[in-house]
Amino acid sequence: MAKETVSKNTFKNLPPGVCVPWEQKAKELGEIKGDPEIIKNQWEQLDAFAYMYLWWWVQR
Repeated sequence: MAKETVSKNTFKNLPPGVCVPWEQKAKELGEIKGDPEIIKNQWEQLDAFAYMYLWWWVQR
């Protein structure tokens, strides 16, 4: 059961600075009312921040 969870949440061949791609997050959110570009930009900024935070901890 644990292996299924790991493989389901593992993303391969992601560009640097991405933890969870917007396309995947948009599927999780479902229908977006309003301007999806605003949410996409905010998600990508938050995701890049999370990536840098994790990278910083790994490099310590």
